[in-house]
Amino acid sequence: MIEIEDISLDLGSFSIDSLSLTVNNGEFFMIVGPSGAGKTILLEAIAGIRSLCGGKIRIAGRDVTELPPEKRKVALVYQDYALFPHMSVVRNIEWGLKFIDKPDKKRVGELIDLFKLAPLLNRSPETLSGGEQQRVSLARSLAVNPTLLLLDEPLSALDPSFREELSDYLGEINKAGMTIIMVTHNFGEVLSLGSRVAVITDGSLQQTGDVRTVFREPANRRVAEFVGMKNIIACRVCNEKAFVENHTEVIEISGSLPEKNGFIGIRPEEIKISKTRPTSDKNTFHGKTVSLVPRGMVFDVTVQTETGFRLTANVLSSDLVSGDIRTGEECWINFEPNSIHVF
Repeated sequence: MIEIEDISLDLGSFSIDSLSLTVNNGEFFMIVGPSGAGKTILLEAIAGIRSLCGGKIRIAGRDVTELPPEKRKVALVYQDYALFPHMSVVRNIEWGLKFIDKPDKKRVGELIDLFKLAPLLNRSPETLSGGEQQRVSLARSLAVNPTLLLLDEPLSALDPSFREELSDYLGEINKAGMTIIMVTHNFGEVLSLGSRVAVITDGSLQQTGDVRTVFREPANRRVAEFVGMKNIIACRVCNEKAFVENHTEVIEISGSLPEKNGFIGIRPEEIKISKTRPTSDKNTFHGKTVSLVPRGMVFDVTVQTETGFRLTANVLSSDLVSGDIRTGEECWINFEPNSIHVF
């Protein structure tokens, strides 16, 4: 288990204050947040590269707060690979073995096989593709048998084919028992690889939990905005209804709640759009499509209701064509009460 207890760091223009986090053995734990949130600094603190102003870090029950990086049994892999250009691939992989008491040459051979590096061993890192360099970087980090693997956006600079391949490798390593903490901006990686996720903004931990719970039930507006809950609506909640602020729309919610002013959030993939009125009357509104924004295989489709209230839906490009959804034309939108999160 990795226990981060009330740690604080002061870098002058940026600080982390009293951040606590627990990662279980064998977890694939994700850390997300906007640029400048402190994600990389947190990894470096765990690895021992950054000194703490306060707090403790324990790894497998051992207090490592005052230990140097080489004594922590932690490996940190950066986005830019950080390979030694003057060394061959095999010398890069074996580089860390001289810093440990009982180097395992057999382990090196297993990693070379796992990452399919045998044909590359005598080559210079500068002659390798991005995906090949990242495989070498991972093999070098794992060769020292770390207790914990820290990854700082390891897939972000790779072509899609290499990204998928390395993602599979990371899944295999985790299934074999390696505890992994990974920083990423890619929600697809969080959903496909992560077991739990922490959201960090401005050096503060906003929410930790099961990946799908955090995405569907954000703790506050900052988390909701970051995890892509595009429809965040100020309203007054009372019993099973939400009265939209400055509009006449009344939205039905699931469960009876005490009266309060707050927000509701609806993920864009939960909203359905059609040219004809849906059979359900619950949360069904008539309006006009005001924008279609391509997002890869889906479009963000924004609809303005008759009173000027706006909602954005994710619509597959194929559904956009088959449903004949066009900018400036009338349409219907609807969503289920149980798709709404109140905060």
